[in-house]
Amino acid sequence: MPYVPSRQAKRIRQALSTCETKVLPVRDVIVNGNGVKKKTLRTETHGKSRFASRLRVAMRPAGHLHGRQRGYLILDGRLIPVALGRTGIRADKREGDGATPRGTWHAREVRYRADRGPRPITGLPVLRTRRGDGWCDDPRDGRYNRPVSLPMRASHEEMWRDDGLYDLVVVLDHNSRPRRSRRGSAVFLHIARGTFEPTAGCVAFRPTDLRRLLARLSPKTAIEIK
Repeated sequence: MPYVPSRQAKRIRQALSTCETKVLPVRDVIVNGNGVKKKTLRTETHGKSRFASRLRVAMRPAGHLHGRQRGYLILDGRLIPVALGRTGIRADKREGDGATPRGTWHAREVRYRADRGPRPITGLPVLRTRRGDGWCDDPRDGRYNRPVSLPMRASHEEMWRDDGLYDLVVVLDHNSRPRRSRRGSAVFLHIARGTFEPTAGCVAFRPTDLRRLLARLSPKTAIEIK
């Protein structure tokens, strides 16, 4: 794990803890391999709502650690480890390049396996994942980067998986309005493997951390990847 200067991290946590609301938005706070770089730190109040209308979460790769692309997310003053795409973060995301797309995105919905865990607490629309649910990743198909029903001939991902990675999935609005061919599909926040292996472009979390993040998300929440 990258070294995080204790004094600097403590100052950030203290600043966050002074906000009177339950939502603690963080802006322009980046964690990288050199520690915490604080550009600006501001908070906004939203009454007593636990959801953030302007929450910005910044992420940056922490570098290659034993061949694994890792990053960190700051939420409520905590540093949360995440797995990133195997080729890092790129602004010019392309289908199959293994990169996590740089930019600011919004969560559209969350899908969960009811047989693997409870319904998540969140401000997002919640759908149950069912057998036969898929996601088209074929740029030549008119359903590219859209949910589909299986079976289908075009290339796709299965949302009902045995490995548990999609037991809890947050669908981002990356390449959705408008959809452009070969600009990337199925970019999710989902559960990480136990060893935090790199993803095909998604951002992956420990199950408990993903549920904690979901409790802060609404459709208006901005998620910044940088």
